Formats: sequence, C-alpha cells, structure tokens
Amino acid sequence: MTLRLAQVIAGGANGGAENFFVRLNLALHGETDIEQQAFLRHHPQRQQALLEGGLRCQNFRFGGPLHWLDRLHYRRALKQFTPDVVMTWMNRASQLTPAGNYQLVARLGHYYNLKYYRHCNHWIGISRGICDHLVAGGMPAQRVHYIPNFASEAPVPAVERSAFSTPPKVPLLLAAGRLHENKGFDVLIRALVEIPEAVLWLAGDGPEEAALKALAVDLGVSERIRFIGWWPDIASLLQSADLFVCPSRHEGLGSVVLEAWLNRCPIVATASQGPGELIEDGITGLLTPVDQVQPLAGAIRQLIDQPPLRQALADTAWQHYQSHFSQQVITRQYQELLNGLAGTVNP
Repeated sequence: MTLRLAQVIAGGANGGAENFFVRLNLALHGETDIEQQAFLRHHPQRQQALLEGGLRCQNFRFGGPLHWLDRLHYRRALKQFTPDVVMTWMNRASQLTPAGNYQLVARLGHYYNLKYYRHCNHWIGISRGICDHLVAGGMPAQRVHYIPNFASEAPVPAVERSAFSTPPKVPLLLAAGRLHENKGFDVLIRALVEIPEAVLWLAGDGPEEAALKALAVDLGVSERIRFIGWWPDIASLLQSADLFVCPSRHEGLGSVVLEAWLNRCPIVATASQGPGELIEDGITGLLTPVDQVQPLAGAIRQLIDQPPLRQALADTAWQHYQSHFSQQVITRQYQELLNGLAGTVNP
C-alpha cells in the first residue's frame, strides 16, 4: 500500500525549519511506499530544490483572514490530493489546516503556543522537552511522538578563511542562527573579550543585528567579528571553524548542534532546552550555564588550549550522530510512524 502524504509549511524566507522541510521531503521521497505533495509559500529556491528532487509542489499565501479565497483554494487542493496523512509545520500551517478524512500530524520544532495544534490527531516533537511540553499542555501522551532532525549530509567544500579576512592560524569560532535575543549572541560577544586572540564568524540575520554590532563596537571586539549574514549551507562554515559555539537562552532542539557533530566541529553550548538535552557534557561537547559570560569564555578557552580534547569531542560526537541522528535513522522513524498512522481511525 502506498502512503499519500501531504507536508505543509507557511514559513519565512530563511530558517532552520524551512531547510529541514526540504530535506525531509526529499528523504521520504526516496521511499517507494510514500507518495508526497508539498504545500508551501512561494519561495523559488525551496520550490526548485523540491521539484528537482521529483516532488510535486503547490504554492499558497497562507495569509490572514483577508486572504480567505487563498485559504479556500488551499483546502480544496489538499482535499483533491486525498492524503492519508497531512503533516503541518509550525503555527500558521497548523492553524489553517482543518481536520479531515486523514490523520493530521503537527510537527513542532519549538515550545509554541498549543492553541494552534489542539485540533490535530497526533503531534511530533523534535526534542523530548517539546514532547513534555505537549503532554503538559493536554495532548494525550500516547499520541505524542519524539523524532529529532537530521543534518544536511550532502558534501560541500569548506569556505576559505580568506573569504572573510581571517588569518589562517588564529582560533576561529563559529556561531549561527537568527539574530534574536533568544540566541544569546550578546553573551558570546561579551565572552570574546576574554579570548583576545580569537575571531568569530557570526552567520545569521534578524532584529538584533544592529544592537549586536553596537555592542561589539562598545566592547572593542568589532574587528574580530565577521557578521556574514544568512548562510544557506552551515556545513561549509563548520569545516573551516576550530569550534562551534551555541550560546542560546532558549532553543527547541539546536539542529545546528547536529550539523556540528556531523562535520566533526567540536561544540561549546549553553545548557538551554535543546542543546542541554542533546549534549553529554565532556563527551559530545561542553555545556555551560545559560546567560553566564565567564563559564562560556572558560569553556571556549579550554578547547582552544587543548587540541586533543577538541579532537576527542569531535570524534565521539560524530559517532553519536551516525548512531542516533543520521538521515537514514530519522527517515526510517518517520516512515514507520506515518505508515503506522495511515488508515487508522481518528480518535
């Protein structure tokens, strides 16, 4: 029996969830017992990647109440596809997708307001903490499923340090993500004061960009920070860095942790929700308290000063990724769950 699966996202121009939406669609498309269609906002690069992978796509605005005609067209197109399972991503897609003659599965990558998800039949949390959040919010535990992400495993060349005016021998730190207060990049910039020989590549854009640049100037570290904007392929940066730093205050899973593991880049992270769940301190990375500059600077210093420790953490983390988070492992978990749900009676 072939499973008919619709995946629906109304995401923004850039983002980790949007990138993983493409990766998971393409990975599941390789399974012969799944027929898919993607429903998404217009995004030329995202749509091109899906089409080149052989997937069918349809674009909709997924707008507010004034776009009622577009909502009607979306719901008609979804019904015409006659899916067995519909998997929605994030708030907007979940809110606008009605219950129907299919299993409606919401995939949550963060600690979202659960009012957008209560009409669903099943829920996937990408971390155990998010699953606990769902159960604590009233979702039946037997219908809450834990499946994490996998990283992009396509080989890419490393970015040359010279591309961002970085000398070849200096310690190179990398951080990446939306420039938002939750990511704690201000704490990392303060920690950089304590590591005067290091250069930081900060990949991302967002509302805190101007404030972070101003902070770097105030602290006298602006000449050692490269604000490189949104970067579509974090692996190419990880291959150039000496270590990755994730200073988040709040983080759903921390998918970039998986990217660092896969690319053998040792990691220092704060013990926020996702990274604190993923990383075993001293084994697959180093963990420091949230919002504390000195412990973060100390852990970074420890890895800069101890190359054998960096290598040991990177090797162990790579092995852990291959066993628990690889594309093959995670795709099989999705395949087993979705096939198991198809044809079941809605609760």
